[in-house]
Amino acid sequence: MQKNVEPGSVTKASPDCEPAMASARPNGSHGRPVSRIEAFRRDEEGHWVAELSCGHTQHLRHQPPWQSRAWVMDGAERQRRIGAVFNCGWCAQAVDGATLVD
Repeated sequence: MQKNVEPGSVTKASPDCEPAMASARPNGSHGRPVSRIEAFRRDEEGHWVAELSCGHTQHLRHQPPWQSRAWVMDGAERQRRIGAVFNCGWCAQAVDGATLVD
């Protein structure tokens, strides 16, 4: 079995991570925390990472058949998604601010 070593994606706290009621969310997120994609960068292994407005990051891999995100390989598509709403998994898990790194 291969151990997958990956750096943590939690970087800092932000007000964008605060859950809100569904009625306050125009995108219909039903109270789940929502942030936006601010930028993309590559990690040490060449995988694409989205930098989110909440301060967290999210790997966006295209590894069919497990992960199908062909758009992440296209620079124009990545650029088009800057500012797009992204449901942050770290925020949804209510990651405690004490575990975050500045």
